[in-house]
Amino acid sequence: MGSLWLIVARSLRQHALSSIVTIVSAALASGLVMAVFSISKQSTRAFGAGDVGYDAVLGARGSQLQLVLNTIYHLETSPGNIPWSMYEEVRSRPGVALAIPYAVGDNFKGYRVVGTTKEMFEKFEFGEGGRYELENGHRVFDSGRAEAVIGATAARELGLSYGATFSPYHGVTYDKNKKHDEEYVITGVMRPTNSPVDRVIWIPIEGIFRIGGHILRGTGEEFEAQPGEEIADEHKEVSAVMLKFKGPQLGFFLQNEINRQGKEATLAWPIAQAMADFLSKLGWVNKVLRLVAYLVVVVAAGSLLASLYNTMNERRREFAILRALGASKGTVFTVIVLEASTIALLGALLGYLVYFAILAVAGTVVKAQTGVVLDMTSVHESLYWTPLGMVGVGALAGLLPAFKAYATDVASNLVQH
Repeated sequence: MGSLWLIVARSLRQHALSSIVTIVSAALASGLVMAVFSISKQSTRAFGAGDVGYDAVLGARGSQLQLVLNTIYHLETSPGNIPWSMYEEVRSRPGVALAIPYAVGDNFKGYRVVGTTKEMFEKFEFGEGGRYELENGHRVFDSGRAEAVIGATAARELGLSYGATFSPYHGVTYDKNKKHDEEYVITGVMRPTNSPVDRVIWIPIEGIFRIGGHILRGTGEEFEAQPGEEIADEHKEVSAVMLKFKGPQLGFFLQNEINRQGKEATLAWPIAQAMADFLSKLGWVNKVLRLVAYLVVVVAAGSLLASLYNTMNERRREFAILRALGASKGTVFTVIVLEASTIALLGALLGYLVYFAILAVAGTVVKAQTGVVLDMTSVHESLYWTPLGMVGVGALAGLLPAFKAYATDVASNLVQH
């Protein structure tokens, strides 16, 4: 067997250029396949099955998906507002463990400014009992002051730190001509959570009500808060209420009461189901990406086949000499298949570098757009079966050249020309 490997190594050196090109194409193919499957699985887990800490989202009448995307992932525009009284009513339900209001509508250089209460930092738990933490020495905003807590990513990319000040811009899309006069001071920078929360700037919900130009319609009539004057609850509105239930029974009850019988609001429950429905509608995208990846594998196999087949003519004399020295037809056949498999294996190993490169680029884009972090160390089954599959594809691609070498005529190819 050792002599067979020597022959394969000698052949790879002799045809170094074509071998390198084929190895690179195999690496691109295997790396792409692994990346497609891994990114697909991580994206599904992050957006469709992740534990966001809330059971439901209550918001204006409209799409449940839009409501979830806007409040959980901070990707969509708000479908509208609901009166403060609705927040107070649902908050008082016996089965509600936690109700946190959100008020949106502003940004700072593209990063969303969201009004909420201190409960989000003091009572809310995500994952397995985790709570949002601030950097050492930092504190949560005072509900009655123009203060803010900023997510880790937003702080880093905006260059804002503890004690820095900023003025929000109206709307969720940055427009330098829509700057508000109010100025906020940052009292806390959050530690990274690897979630969309890292891209948000949080201020007291009262601050959203009082920012100049913000009109409240809680009573159905327009109301604009005046400095120094108390805002009656009847005027207040919230964009959404994040709910945590003590048990699933209340979810069934509220879904029937709000979504089926009511006409004023929408309850997105369960949150994971809304995202699962969304991802199922985009399932064709994953299918297309997988098809492209498989086609690349086919191209790589074709490249390997062409590379070996095109060298057969110049290697006939080499195979004839091997046969004359006592090598059987089976040995010659094995050498070609082994060479093809070796090229595929080297390509598959190099494919891990391609995989990590694609994952790094994709992770940067996903994090920049959503705040979700792809785990570079996450192990998907494709990282195991793709290299094995590539070796199998390589062996199959080597069969035709191997049969041609197998049929080499010893006498005619030993004759000197």
